[in-house]
Amino acid sequence: MTKVKFIGEYTAKVDDKGRLVLPSAFKALIASDGARLENGEPDMRLVVKKDIYADCLEMYTYDEWARESEELKSRLNFLKKEHDLFWRAYMRDRALVEPDGKLGRISIPKKLLDAIGAGKEVVFAGNDHKIEIWAKDRFENGGLSDEEFVNLAGMLSD
Repeated sequence: MTKVKFIGEYTAKVDDKGRLVLPSAFKALIASDGARLENGEPDMRLVVKKDIYADCLEMYTYDEWARESEELKSRLNFLKKEHDLFWRAYMRDRALVEPDGKLGRISIPKKLLDAIGAGKEVVFAGNDHKIEIWAKDRFENGGLSDEEFVNLAGMLSD
């Protein structure tokens, strides 16, 4: 199975019901990644959660979500209270969404959109194995300066 690599940024409008149209480039990548449902159709299920460190949502294909969750879970010992509490918190506020067949609309719970300050427009940003969803203004104002990026790149090469 191919691992999907999401690249690019796409702006989308949020309708009054909290629905957004998944960018067609991302929809095509998900459909072609090889994951199939029992009926042979492409697995278009996506898991959406709030990012731990940034004011954005993270969206994963269901297969990628399952892989990452199993990897994390394998490092936990559920007989330890802290591990159990961590896992419970980790699994909270997740949504399973699937684009509709016609337009590719997805419905993201209002609670998640509110958590990132999403207004009428969001940006879908490809970030390799996941898609980030940002409030448009936060995306436009939240990047690193060229100098900050160069400094971070220098730290990585040490």
